[in-house]
Amino acid sequence: MSTTTPATLTFDGRFAREFEELAVPWQAEEAPAPELLVLNDALASELGMDPSYFRTPEGTLMLIGNRIPEGATPVAQAYAGHQFGGYSPLLGDGRALLLGEVTDVHGRLLDVHLKGSGRTPFARAGDGLAVVGPMLREYIVSEAMHAMGIPTTRSLAVVATGRPVRRETMLPGAVLTRVAGSHLRVGSFQFARVNGDTELLRRLADHAISRHHPDAGQAEQPYLALFDAVIAAQASLVAQWMLVGFVHGVMNTDNMTISGETIDYGPCAFMDAFNPEAVYSSIDAGGRYAYANQPRIAEWNLTRLAEALLPLLHEDQEQAVALAVESLGGFRKLYSAAWSAGMTSKLGLDADDDAVSPLVNDLLGLLEEGQVDYTSFFRSLGSAARGTPDAVRAMFADPGAFDAWAKRWLALEPDAGMMDRVNPAYIPRNHLVEEALAAATAGDLDPFRRLVDVLANPYTERPGLERYAGPAPADFGSYRTFCGT
Repeated sequence: MSTTTPATLTFDGRFAREFEELAVPWQAEEAPAPELLVLNDALASELGMDPSYFRTPEGTLMLIGNRIPEGATPVAQAYAGHQFGGYSPLLGDGRALLLGEVTDVHGRLLDVHLKGSGRTPFARAGDGLAVVGPMLREYIVSEAMHAMGIPTTRSLAVVATGRPVRRETMLPGAVLTRVAGSHLRVGSFQFARVNGDTELLRRLADHAISRHHPDAGQAEQPYLALFDAVIAAQASLVAQWMLVGFVHGVMNTDNMTISGETIDYGPCAFMDAFNPEAVYSSIDAGGRYAYANQPRIAEWNLTRLAEALLPLLHEDQEQAVALAVESLGGFRKLYSAAWSAGMTSKLGLDADDDAVSPLVNDLLGLLEEGQVDYTSFFRSLGSAARGTPDAVRAMFADPGAFDAWAKRWLALEPDAGMMDRVNPAYIPRNHLVEEALAAATAGDLDPFRRLVDVLANPYTERPGLERYAGPAPADFGSYRTFCGT
């Protein structure tokens, strides 16, 4: 069914039109009793949409694909991918649909995408549905990442469907409406390559260049320049994850975007006590995607992208491989530079000082040994730079070790103001997220709304919000997250 949307809202079906091989026309399942749970008014306005429209019955139906906006052509996207290292030649959107593209008020072309909208031809054994808790988790964490300045997909709305969904128990169903630069993934290119379709591979690359990395189009070797741009974007992104203690949890190649945006907030979490081996995902039994492994896995995923792109890099296979290897060699340098610059800023120091690197290494050792809360430490360290170290010293069972380190650090004259600008006071603390999701699943959205409001301004401490800045209580215990499928 088609309908007219507000005059400011114009959909296009560019991906569906240009990539029929990757786009299966499909419709979202009808929701028996849709109810808007949360709407991102600011994002709606950025998209040129009238937020009040989405609060009408018609607008809510549009948010879940039960009322098709003019110009939209809903499709389930096909892609391949490595999941926990194992290759699948066909994955695809098993419970998601791309409604189409819109141009926002800044002139950016963005995808509007549904998650949890029902089974598609790619659903395999899944039911294609989603439940309230995981969809609100993605809303909380993606918007918190955006507020911290980390490239990410965004959350426009979560709508309850009125359909019970069976997981371990029966839970209320929901659909997330997601916005992204695009949903092009490493797996999109792997799909074209595994099917031997070089022409499709070339069109995908041209699409990625025009949409995300236009400078590559002016290069002497545009497809190699595209690969270099994706490497740079991912090196920067993963460094930013590491700097705030974010653990993605499911870094499969189908979850690595060409745009450099964070995508798929399934079994994700933020690290509490500093632990390089931190794993929160219930399905990551071997720790493949542990906190400290994320840069290495990003490089591994980019190697899979290189393999897919080889036919475009050079007609001679050996020369194509040589070009790819040379580009891949730049990832570690780019990541290291981004990580070092970010960590130097977290310490309020001058990046040109040779003393910074050993200072960082020694500090991380102290944090790991003392099981110190990562976010609280760096935020409190700003107070130590101002001459009041009591709070940060109290985080260590042996304050003397910290004092020795701090003496070296203070000698470099850290800038406390800089530290406050890059060390968040508020992150999606795991215990607070779970508290908000449990309440929302039971019908109380107030804790969710309060948490989202706090996280929208992560770098400015406000009176009365102390519980949002503190670490998990001692009885929170071992934390595990789930995909929600």
